[in-house]
Amino acid sequence: MELRSVVFDCDGVLIDTISSWRIIHEHFGTNSGPMLDQFLKGGISDEDFMADDIRHWKSVQSEIHRDELMRCYQGVSLNPGARELVDALKDRGINVSIVSAGVDLLIGSIAQMLKVDDWASNGFQYCEDGFLQDEGIVRVPAHDKSIMVEKLCRINGFTPQQVCSVGDNHTDLSMMIPGSRFIGFNPSKEMAFNGFRKAGVPIVEGNDCRNLWPHLFSGEQFPE
Repeated sequence: MELRSVVFDCDGVLIDTISSWRIIHEHFGTNSGPMLDQFLKGGISDEDFMADDIRHWKSVQSEIHRDELMRCYQGVSLNPGARELVDALKDRGINVSIVSAGVDLLIGSIAQMLKVDDWASNGFQYCEDGFLQDEGIVRVPAHDKSIMVEKLCRINGFTPQQVCSVGDNHTDLSMMIPGSRFIGFNPSKEMAFNGFRKAGVPIVEGNDCRNLWPHLFSGEQFPE
């Protein structure tokens, strides 16, 4: 069936960073520690994981303004070919969306930069003066991203067979709603590689987004 929609994860796929959360950790000199492993294995909830990250940051700096978090993302660059791929898909009439468990401050700016049709990601709560609160906002559960892909299909009248999702992590396989396609892109973790192999999905190594084209459109080369 004809492809009508491509749904991208963002961190590690469209942009040259493995995690929009890790960037904030680097800013404050913190890390998720063993909680990250537990989270990736599905041992703790998105809500608890986000609250733990925020607790780490606030242990370094008790008051953190939204503007400071936004500044953390200065200098984040697109992966090679990301803009060209999105433009070529849109030229072909394909609906392009981002479904990310990353931070909305960054994901929203990338969505705007690439002029995608729709996007969803997680975020933070702030007081009326713009300072970070203790709880995050979960819109895209990392282990159940299908919720947003199914919503996208309902809104636009797509069948699963008309949708292909792209992700770099094993948790992104949850974007692959029954009947749809999935491409593993640029996996950096062994857990991701193994997950993709086990699922039997195509794997594109390297971070040039244009290399997705022959998998999206069987055998075609990226248009010049």
